[in-house]
Amino acid sequence: MAYLISLSRRLRETPFTPGVEATGVKAYTVYNRMLLPTVFEDMESDYHHLKEHVQVWDVSVERQIELNGADAARLMQMLTPRDLRKMQLDQCHYVPIVDENGKMLNDPVAIKHSDARWWISIADSDLLFWVKGLALGAGLDVNVFEPDVSPLAVQGPKSGALMERVFGPDVHDIRFFRHKRMAFMDTSFIVARSGYSKQGGYEIYVAGSQHGMPLWDALFKAGEDLNVRPGCPNLIERVESGLLSYGNDMTMDNTPLECGLGKYCKPVEGLEHVGREALALEAALGPERQIRAISILGEALGHARTAWPLIEDGARVGQVTSAAWSPDFRTNVAIGMVDAVHWSPGTELFVETPQGLREARVRGRFWN
Repeated sequence: MAYLISLSRRLRETPFTPGVEATGVKAYTVYNRMLLPTVFEDMESDYHHLKEHVQVWDVSVERQIELNGADAARLMQMLTPRDLRKMQLDQCHYVPIVDENGKMLNDPVAIKHSDARWWISIADSDLLFWVKGLALGAGLDVNVFEPDVSPLAVQGPKSGALMERVFGPDVHDIRFFRHKRMAFMDTSFIVARSGYSKQGGYEIYVAGSQHGMPLWDALFKAGEDLNVRPGCPNLIERVESGLLSYGNDMTMDNTPLECGLGKYCKPVEGLEHVGREALALEAALGPERQIRAISILGEALGHARTAWPLIEDGARVGQVTSAAWSPDFRTNVAIGMVDAVHWSPGTELFVETPQGLREARVRGRFWN
């Protein structure tokens, strides 16, 4: 059954909405109170095109939280267990953000402009309120706000060729999870070598909504012979790649260690961050469950709108949180949270799906 989204001022458009709608978007989801495209042609066609060509994604929903002031670096470190003290000015860092109990509040990317100015590019949650409250409660000299910055992603194997045509050959000098300011018309943007796919690409942090459509149009004009199309994060490709989705694969019920993010939570003497004691205790004892790649046998299944229980000998031992049929690997690919005694590669389980009980197998790694 198809549903409609009733639009109002509570659902904000993006600087690229006119372009998205003109190019035939077929489905949206709501993310950070904005519309995120999810389908253009169909999910499988969009998947194949992403793997072969180049797409332009409106990911303005990845809102920025700016930390600006003398205590900006201190606040940024308080938010995450990842050690940021050696982070360089052109780096982007994936930073799990946790509460006082070590539970995940968000898994954004931090961008450092200077010690006194940072952006946090967030997943779908009300993180702004947490950051403002933490700054106020600690009495920090820092301004916390959402700037007029909207990311636009260019993803796919031809992304480098397209970006060079718009920004020049220096885009090829940007290393993975690094960024550089690049000129466009009479302005400039932060351009990062990053994105929510494993097909390679860039994210352009468009500062100033008025620049949205000129950039969109320039990319499409420059990429006509590259078979450029509009696109969006693709469920099939992200599950194959093991790219986690906050709110789906992990929530406030989970810790970074359960999400396989332990390398970002190593205790460091003297490092000040929220949830330090809780994470140190969990690290000492080991997590009781953890994210795993899972194959689900049988014919194609739809995506998981709710968590599908994982069963062993009649007992629940985890859940599948994201699933899709992979045309390339000819199986149902999935991400799941699995109890410790059942997460070893090769473990055979059952999963309760809307199409009935299916055999499932824990994998040692993701597909891409």
